[in-house]
Amino acid sequence: MSGIQLHHVSKQYKEGHSIVTAVKEVSFTVNPGELVAIVGPSGSGKSTLLSMIGALLKPTSGKVSVNGQDVTTLNAKQLADFRLNEIGFILQSSNLIPYLSVYDQLILIKKMSGKLTKNDQQYAVELLTELGLGNKLTKMPNELSGGERQRVAIARALFNQPSIILADEPTASLDSNRAHEVVKLIASEVKKREKAAIMVTHDERMLSYCDQVYYMEDGVLSIQSSNESRIK
Repeated sequence: MSGIQLHHVSKQYKEGHSIVTAVKEVSFTVNPGELVAIVGPSGSGKSTLLSMIGALLKPTSGKVSVNGQDVTTLNAKQLADFRLNEIGFILQSSNLIPYLSVYDQLILIKKMSGKLTKNDQQYAVELLTELGLGNKLTKMPNELSGGERQRVAIARALFNQPSIILADEPTASLDSNRAHEVVKLIASEVKKREKAAIMVTHDERMLSYCDQVYYMEDGVLSIQSSNESRIK
């Protein structure tokens, strides 16, 4: 089954003699082409949940499946390959490498692995052009605006053609106009490329771009609203 499925996922930590439950029995599904938002106060478990879906943290119990693959059964090497090939991460800071051009940000991993093809090079240019960066290919990160840097981060997340996109506060460092531009772009790319995507955000103005909104508090996830007016 494609997309993201969580089945009774929990995460517990030891703090001294007590056990803290950061995520409690979370179950939900995100289908290809859907952008789902998770909102809630700081410390509610949102980032912990995203880290488990992104194979950065292992659940204490429950099952995380991506495209039918049970992520919780993978060993360290398989997890590294899985993160590289199946997941596109977009973070609140664009995390661009300061000494690489816009174009080189995308092709770096393939170049380092010796697997860079002509098709890869062409796809990088096409993707950046599609995201409005066709005239910025040779620019360095310090020559870009905040919105442009986030668009490069979106292109980088899409470049390996992953199954899922995980965005953690992607608008935190942007002004209102650029924030709308970035989330609208994520939503349209998710739909066009049939990716299952989850966005953790504090910015409620961005929720109109999402297909479903969940609210998280004290590790418990609940449906906040269903968004009927979906962005096409």
